Amino acid sequence: MTRDGAIGRVVDHLDRGCFLDDLARRVAIPSESQNPERHAALERYLGEEIGPAVQRLGGEWEIHLNPICAAPLLVGTRIETPTLPTVLIYGHGDVVHGQERQWREGLAPWCMTRVGDRLYGRGTADNKGQHSVVLAALAAVLAERGGRLGFNLKVLFETGEEVGSPGLREFARAQKSQLAADLLIASDGPRIAPDRPTLFMGARGAINFELVAEFREEGHHSGNWGGLLANPAIVLAHALASLTGSRGEIAVGEWRPPTIPASVRTALADIDIDPDSGGPAIDRGWGEPGLTSAERVFAWNSFEILAFTAGTPDQPVNAIPPRAAAWCQLRHVVGTDPKRILPGLREHLDRHGFGMLRIEQAQPFDFPATRMLPDHPLVGWAAASMEHTLGKRPVILPNLGGSLPNDVFAEILAMPTLWVPHSYAACSQHAPNEHALVSILREGLQLMTGLFWDLGAGTAPVAGHGGSATTA
Repeated sequence: MTRDGAIGRVVDHLDRGCFLDDLARRVAIPSESQNPERHAALERYLGEEIGPAVQRLGGEWEIHLNPICAAPLLVGTRIETPTLPTVLIYGHGDVVHGQERQWREGLAPWCMTRVGDRLYGRGTADNKGQHSVVLAALAAVLAERGGRLGFNLKVLFETGEEVGSPGLREFARAQKSQLAADLLIASDGPRIAPDRPTLFMGARGAINFELVAEFREEGHHSGNWGGLLANPAIVLAHALASLTGSRGEIAVGEWRPPTIPASVRTALADIDIDPDSGGPAIDRGWGEPGLTSAERVFAWNSFEILAFTAGTPDQPVNAIPPRAAAWCQLRHVVGTDPKRILPGLREHLDRHGFGMLRIEQAQPFDFPATRMLPDHPLVGWAAASMEHTLGKRPVILPNLGGSLPNDVFAEILAMPTLWVPHSYAACSQHAPNEHALVSILREGLQLMTGLFWDLGAGTAPVAGHGGSATTA
């Protein structure tokens, strides 16, 4: 019963094809939360894949109705001894639209296909491949320790993450005692680079909204009315230009975060965002002046225009359009007041003469920002465990550049959060040809097994008693 033995078990699980068989079976379930016709597949995924996996770990499980929508949730519990530390693991079984017709020839979203180091299929990277790593690592530790983990386990899986996790927060508040734990260990998001193990402790928040310039009910001939009627597209373009400088630096006061904490700057000091194969070239002159590329993504806010429409783009006509709209997004870090994001925008527009524009919040993509500082004792423990396993120090990020429902765990359930991703930025997540790298999954299986082994060995700086006496 050794740490190396547990890691050897999980690597053998991959090499014998058992892990790939599990993942292929999970990918084959078309659990698209954005597609109302696939709602039955959401419950099927939990009932056929996650529940039995929890049961094989010796846990009890139950599927719960979502308090808001048709995306069910699963809660599992395995209690060894009430005084042991309790870890909560999280994953989401839903995926985005399969986009079947857009995949490369020979590939399909619901049939996992291996091409060299790549595993193609919807969910291989987000999130089925990643939570399959976590479940396999737990099984390896349990087997090596002769039926013991050395800690208590709780499991929370949702099926609505890709539509903004509706109902997850309400469910967590209602089940706060049931879900109580000493820490969260979960996997989602990308590594900083394919060959660099990564640890992050939170996520940037995100708020999506629409800016609308609607001046009249119908279009009017540009020859007869050009120069007499205000063009909503032109007005909206000027309004959007007022939100940032010419290089994308944020100009709305309420959107600018406070000073970057010293421990965050230190953690990001040796990180350079360098696109891996398949990623875009970075525009080095873009973004907030005076910040490194890592600070711009992980320690600062960014504003993006996601789409801009006016008139009929597919078939332009010689008419002044009656309406123009821009779909926008602000990614924000801890320290930005989320309650002031849209009011601050309203005040900015009014000051700049754009009071005629309408702001419409685009639900449900509204995630709060969370961050655990890099000097937290659990961060040092997790990083040391990861380095012990692979012989290389992981990259430590205070938060992911993207957004996750980490506020459910950090704020509602009030626990420290550790995320170890097993994907990479160029995985075509949310796009055709989504894939995971077998090399990253192999390292991920080793890393997670080492983490869970060390947690069970009592080396983690947690006191225990995190609601571990509660049973399913």
